[in-house]
Amino acid sequence: MKPDLRMFMRYYDLLSDMRIRGRWVLADPVDEHGEEVDPWQFDKGCFINAHGKLVLRQARPGSALDFSFTTLTIPVVHGRVVSLCARLGLLQQVQFLPAQVEGQAEPYFILNALRVIRCIDDARCEEVRYWRPEDGDPDKVGQYRVVAGMRIDPTKVGDSHIFRPWGWSVALLVSERLKQAMEEEGITGTKFVEVS
Repeated sequence: MKPDLRMFMRYYDLLSDMRIRGRWVLADPVDEHGEEVDPWQFDKGCFINAHGKLVLRQARPGSALDFSFTTLTIPVVHGRVVSLCARLGLLQQVQFLPAQVEGQAEPYFILNALRVIRCIDDARCEEVRYWRPEDGDPDKVGQYRVVAGMRIDPTKVGDSHIFRPWGWSVALLVSERLKQAMEEEGITGTKFVEVS
């Protein structure tokens, strides 16, 4: 019997590197009329029908990055990341919504991962806690409340290279292939923490 090669695939939590001096911090998006948009729609793994361009102001002005999160962890990427994902054949796994970043002429996009995968390996995480009835939020009972030192089961990921783990949508996970491609491309602002 052949070994499942997915067991040897490595995956990473893609984070915004906050150690970069003088870097910008982006506010959450508004529409072109300045009205707030629902920030939680970007972590559900569903295609979003956006009408018009989204606008991102700089909550803390600074050096532009190719990858960063807004204040509520919505991923924002430069057009270079879109081109990279197109070259890797990943456009079925992610949606890029055009966004105008305050003070920037360059093309930027909100990255919307289209896959949510039930893959967190509770037994290998440092700590996992679930919402309970006594926590007072009945809609969240049974969902993750805390995931520290996250580890996933690579055999559950399939052919995905960019996705969110079910139940812990604050995380954006990428395959080793995508991580290496981003590093080779010199994409700025990224930090990777292995979760496999």
